[in-house]
Amino acid sequence: MEMILSFILIATTLMMGGESWALENCSQEQARLRAQVQQLEIRVKQQQVTIAQLLHEREVQFLDKGEENSVIDLGSKRQYADCSEIFNDGYKRSGFYKIKPLQSPAEFPVYCDMSDGGGWTVIQRRSDGSENFNRGWNDYENGFGNFVQRNGEYWLGNKNLHLLTTQGDYTLKINLEDFEKNSCYAQYKTFKVGDEKNSYDLHIGDYSGTAGDSLSGTFHPEVQWWASHQRMKFSTWDRDNDNYKGNCAEEDQSGWWFNRCHSANLNGVYYSGPYTAETDNGVVWYTWRGWWYSLKSVVMKIRPNDFIPNII
Repeated sequence: MEMILSFILIATTLMMGGESWALENCSQEQARLRAQVQQLEIRVKQQQVTIAQLLHEREVQFLDKGEENSVIDLGSKRQYADCSEIFNDGYKRSGFYKIKPLQSPAEFPVYCDMSDGGGWTVIQRRSDGSENFNRGWNDYENGFGNFVQRNGEYWLGNKNLHLLTTQGDYTLKINLEDFEKNSCYAQYKTFKVGDEKNSYDLHIGDYSGTAGDSLSGTFHPEVQWWASHQRMKFSTWDRDNDNYKGNCAEEDQSGWWFNRCHSANLNGVYYSGPYTAETDNGVVWYTWRGWWYSLKSVVMKIRPNDFIPNII
């Protein structure tokens, strides 16, 4: 009987020891797997950074090549503050030129629209959805896009918008077109973009045009408190400056002067007209085609208020 009890005691001890060993082994295995997951996450982030750097280098090379091949050479040492000065110096052909606003440290290329009275500096264009506008703060600050093709999509850059609009009083004109070949425009007598310290906030004046006033939100007094973009700071997915409890730029997948969130978002996702999505994140001008219609073409362009075309 004593032998049987001794055997049971030994077996029980071995089983308990085995369970303890198994639990210890399991904990060690979990710790090892967690460490591997952390290492993989770090590697994925490093690869994402590398990919982003390579894409940026490719884009810079693309833009540099475009400047060489497509910027119109004026053959003079004079520097122009904007496209209106180029127009009034006798250059009537629309295309890419280099300008240097008064406080800008360097020249940069921009598309000059010499139609519609001439002298318009194009600050943004949407035409075919070829460019990704769901970008972070640095890209919107410095500018991005296709500066090679006539209808290439681009954002001139918030730094450049500030430099341009602080050297005088500018008018903003926005040309809009839908997929049914209808077109309209919105014009604001004043357009000014603040500096980096003020998060490139938006200042606009009186509206005129055929598209309706989606930027100021004056289309209905009860919604203006959340629909107006007047004096709004610029927001991107990684720099949330809106008045919304969430992140408008993240939800609407673009950088813009969001409020709570928008009645206009010309940097939104490019859809082909009517669309469905979790949020109204298309290329939207509410007072013309509503929140659930994404426009085909957008051109945002500016010109000095006191511009008088030189027709000689």
